[in-house]
Amino acid sequence: MATFFMDIHQAIDSFLQYLKFEKHYSEHTIIAYQNDLSQFVQFSSGQFDLKKLSEIAPFHIRTWMANLKDEGISSRSINRKLSSLKSLFRYHLKYGNLSSSPLATVTGPKSGKKLPSWHEPAVIQQLLSPGLYPDDWEGRTAHLAVSVLYETGIRRSELVGLKEAQIDYHLCSLRVTGKGNKERILPVRRDLLKTIQSYVFDKKKMDIRPDSEFLLVRKDGKPVNASWIYLTVKKYTSAVTTQQKKSPHILRHSFATHLTNAGADLNAVKELLGHSSLAATQVYTHNSIEKLKNIHGKAHPKG
Repeated sequence: MATFFMDIHQAIDSFLQYLKFEKHYSEHTIIAYQNDLSQFVQFSSGQFDLKKLSEIAPFHIRTWMANLKDEGISSRSINRKLSSLKSLFRYHLKYGNLSSSPLATVTGPKSGKKLPSWHEPAVIQQLLSPGLYPDDWEGRTAHLAVSVLYETGIRRSELVGLKEAQIDYHLCSLRVTGKGNKERILPVRRDLLKTIQSYVFDKKKMDIRPDSEFLLVRKDGKPVNASWIYLTVKKYTSAVTTQQKKSPHILRHSFATHLTNAGADLNAVKELLGHSSLAATQVYTHNSIEKLKNIHGKAHPKG
């Protein structure tokens, strides 16, 4: 039964519950949706006193976009926020709570393609050196976290949720559940597997919560969270490079870029990253082209 007078806040809560329990999106992704939608509601309620989902019109969305632009928000960020709105409307169209999407006639701002940042292999080599980390449990956990992120290319949320049971020592692989609850199997080097095995063995000897099913735990035995992963990667990356961007996602970009630069098949890289389409993976070929341009410019007589 259609509910065309659904309260905006109720509509958002229903959508977020759908993302959590039916789509199985990560907490990090759901928070991003929630922030985008809350920003729109705060603006539209204050400017137009909108209370119902069905009251939202293209004019309201365009005004919000203009306001974001005036605040200096990038076109890419605005389009991401519009994507969150689009998903909200699509969900309520599906369940009959809207007769049409107010975004149907709204076009997002054009944004130039931005190449993903990545670290040079020499930086990664320093970052993976055990000597960079303290010789204690926090240091071992930090080193293993960084190693798994780069060597497998998994997302931060996937690492936080990684459990011991997902590691297959016999087949040298790990099983990851990514976006949309999609599962993929990733190869793991034997040296990294040995490091993981040693870590797990010593973890079981810890006095506090030694039976944690999650792979990475703090010294108090509690599983690491997304914030800890981010701060850890930023801390140790800052020790080996002055590059501005130092997030865990840069390690994923580095993983993909290094593979494509080495001639890896793009479809294989797509599967390793868990991308739903090849278009999302093709951006890494541009990194390879840019690298060739730089080499050409420096080495060619007419460069």
